[in-house]
Amino acid sequence: MTQSPKPNLKWIRRISQLLDSKFRIPSTSIKFGIDPLIGLIPGLGDLSSYLVSLMLIYNIRKNGASGKLLTKMLINVSIDAIFGAIPVLGAVFDFWYKANDRNLRLAQEYYEEGKHQGSGKGLLFLIILLVIAIIAALIYLAWWALVELRELLT
Repeated sequence: MTQSPKPNLKWIRRISQLLDSKFRIPSTSIKFGIDPLIGLIPGLGDLSSYLVSLMLIYNIRKNGASGKLLTKMLINVSIDAIFGAIPVLGAVFDFWYKANDRNLRLAQEYYEEGKHQGSGKGLLFLIILLVIAIIAALIYLAWWALVELRELLT
């Protein structure tokens, strides 16, 4: 599979670090960015971080990235957005997960080492199956809870 030339990842690196690892807690090795801080703004914070992350992925796509790489990146930022939206726990998750730093590492591996080649259709198919299974489990649990509640009330 032919790989496109390595784009300049400098500005992507800067934005990723700003969001995920620009600052360090003194006397520790714990790094964080503005993502967990802006995530404290209900709704708007996580949405704005998600949009910036999608912009970075779009730039990588414009530089000829593989479908597999793009799928992995979209999974990372979607996990970050979903779990980051949980009040309080989401901010803690954002300190730990660092989706943009992960995506930067994936892009570097793709352009420098030739990893993450291919279409990504198999990975996407597995994720769709997983989402369907989770939705089915949630529907079943909701149905079961309603049946139990109904029995308690009668």
